[in-house]
Amino acid sequence: MPDSPVLYVLNGPNLNLLGVREPEVYGRETLADVQARCERAAGDATVVFRQTNHEGELIDHVQEAREKADALVINPAGYGHTSVALLDALKTLTIPVVECHLSNPAARERFRHRSYVSAVAAGVVSGFGPVSYELAVKAALGLAQERSQSADRSI
Repeated sequence: MPDSPVLYVLNGPNLNLLGVREPEVYGRETLADVQARCERAAGDATVVFRQTNHEGELIDHVQEAREKADALVINPAGYGHTSVALLDALKTLTIPVVECHLSNPAARERFRHRSYVSAVAAGVVSGFGPVSYELAVKAALGLAQERSQSADRSI
């Protein structure tokens, strides 16, 4: 792992509407506010923060992270419940993946209880609003650091 790890934070559909879309569920902070939280939580790490409403573009970002990132935080939004293609892309990664949600999907509608992403994630952080992202960032970077230290010891 380089001196300054690279963390990708990827966001799925409708997260660009944070602050105005169902604020009683997702809160009033904007995606820009969430990005600022992630960057603060990441310390010296480089944060690549992206959002898209398009499944194929999200998969392209996952594939890019495969080559350029030391860890990945992903809020797949609705695609977490529906996209086998996203699961397949995530399965190609060898870096730590942490799934993140603002709300607690287990406490919501039944169709939200299953996430394809969870099958490949090291862990899931959900239900803490924007703080979920901060926790996920710290967890992902911690896992990346542990992985790097293990690799260094095996040399």
